[in-house]
Amino acid sequence: MKHKLALAFALLSATALPALSQAAAETPTEARIHALIEPRMGINIKVDGVSKTPYGGLYEVRTNGDVFYTDENAKYLFVGKVVDTTTYQDLTRARADQLATIRFGDLPLEAAIKTVRGDGKRVMAVFEDPNCPYCRKLHQTLKNIDNVTIYTFLLDILSDDSAVKSRNIWCAPDRAQAWRAWIEDSKVAPAAPAGCTAPHEQVLALGKKLHVIGTPTVYFADGTRTGSAFDMRALEGRLTAALKPHAASDAGAP
Repeated sequence: MKHKLALAFALLSATALPALSQAAAETPTEARIHALIEPRMGINIKVDGVSKTPYGGLYEVRTNGDVFYTDENAKYLFVGKVVDTTTYQDLTRARADQLATIRFGDLPLEAAIKTVRGDGKRVMAVFEDPNCPYCRKLHQTLKNIDNVTIYTFLLDILSDDSAVKSRNIWCAPDRAQAWRAWIEDSKVAPAAPAGCTAPHEQVLALGKKLHVIGTPTVYFADGTRTGSAFDMRALEGRLTAALKPHAASDAGAP
């Protein structure tokens, strides 16, 4: 049974998180749950932290980049999403985004398509697949946003031809224009020259490292991320909120 649990958590990816920094000190109850739940997880499964949630008496358990829940006696495991039925907010995803903060300047921006609009002071990075319908929706919003620099990492995970489309776009004379033409107007980029290579493997490795499992996934200048859909007001708010002195200096964008 423990072997099956270990396998299940090894395969779990729907709420995967990047490696976390040192967790806050656990309360006595959280420490007790931690001690109870870890040996029940199976071989080679280490619990990184336990914390009480504000919903349903559940306790959040983080292990090897995954998040799930248990009760105060560590008897039951709840694997999946917690959704607020009054707002339909995916609370698990929101928590995952909160925990997934990175240092923006650590991103290998040379492997991204750079698009500058207006003064470009506000900064965001987006993991996108050329076959992603939700990415197209995001770009309908981005069309109306100015004074932003967008770094697009082409993460080819949705279709067999995603890598081909990405390579054609990356190898175009103006890759930013080729990407915009495709994602906004479905204009196909010309075939890439035989000798041109795209950072396909590098971006896949980056996505795996950051546990990016869906597109679009957005990172802001302050290192926070979201995979949620945005209307223009919400996106403007996040972009501006991230543009603080410490965030701007930490961004490290070329």
